[in-house]
Amino acid sequence: MNTKQNGFSLVEILIVIVIIGIIAAVAIPNLLASRRSANEASAISSVKVISTSQATYISSVGRGEYATLNQLGTGGFVDNVIACSTPLCTKSGYNFAMTVSAEVLGVSPAQFNVTGVPVLFALDYTATGTRSFYSNEVGVTYYTQSGTAPSGVSVTQRRPTSGSPL
Repeated sequence: MNTKQNGFSLVEILIVIVIIGIIAAVAIPNLLASRRSANEASAISSVKVISTSQATYISSVGRGEYATLNQLGTGGFVDNVIACSTPLCTKSGYNFAMTVSAEVLGVSPAQFNVTGVPVLFALDYTATGTRSFYSNEVGVTYYTQSGTAPSGVSVTQRRPTSGSPL
């Protein structure tokens, strides 16, 4: 009579499960960090594209005025994902918003402010991003390590009140 049994023992299966768990515990946080980094790179790129598109718009069809995100999308200056008619346009885990002010009787030049803020800001694995971004007609992109983007100041001084340039 042959007493040899085929298959895995319970201990062998438990060891394999523990090994898979350890690998997952190491890999998942790195994967999520890579995703946050990709979201931030996409947000930086989107803010720069919007800023560059505004320069093209004002010099070509804008007649001295800047466009809203919706107008930039309709004109083909930016993709339709960030060109929405609602106040916040979402792309790659970031909300984008823009304010536009027209020239007032030749006293103040036309201006725009564009911000990119993570949909879910946190310094842990649940975040879609850990930095917020801002740019305006000057073309410099600024960032903060918070869930609130830097904001522009007065008409004449167009550098943000907080944040660091990229």
